[in-house]
Amino acid sequence: MPTMNFLPRAFAAFSVAMFWVASVPAAARQPEMADLWNGAEIAWQEVGPGIREANRTGKPVVMLFHASWCSSCKRYRAVWRDPGVVAAAKSFVMILVDVDKDPDANGAFSPDGTYVPRTIFYTAEGDVMNDVRGKDPEYPHTIDLDDPTELRSLMRKAAGMTTAPPAADPDRRAEN
Repeated sequence: MPTMNFLPRAFAAFSVAMFWVASVPAAARQPEMADLWNGAEIAWQEVGPGIREANRTGKPVVMLFHASWCSSCKRYRAVWRDPGVVAAAKSFVMILVDVDKDPDANGAFSPDGTYVPRTIFYTAEGDVMNDVRGKDPEYPHTIDLDDPTELRSLMRKAAGMTTAPPAADPDRRAEN
């Protein structure tokens, strides 16, 4: 499989730092506070290792931005314990970002602001999946904080967007 570049043009300023991060071997460890986000069942990763895995595997990415002081984040944690969300997470590279501990990533991966919590879906190539977002037009990467239904739906949609389109039905081709 060819190497994919997760960092699209929009992240050019971050690319130098990520090149350095990608060149440093990292032990497979979960980010701090992953246990609060159901780290026992979801394989959360830090930004650098997560991007390397997306490049290596071609899996799409879910990036979750949070802060320890954020009361909405604390409510949102329960959504990640839902069995459907846990099952869907296996189809993604899951990246957990504490905005206070990694302000560079918070700024670099902020297509519409640095609010928290923010759940952004990316292709393995690093493009934001613009059709996979929450209902709030002001904060489109905020997902329902209390009910996992919206997150499960968006995860299904994002996983479906990464599969190859079906082959054309030969009986439905246009005739010349």
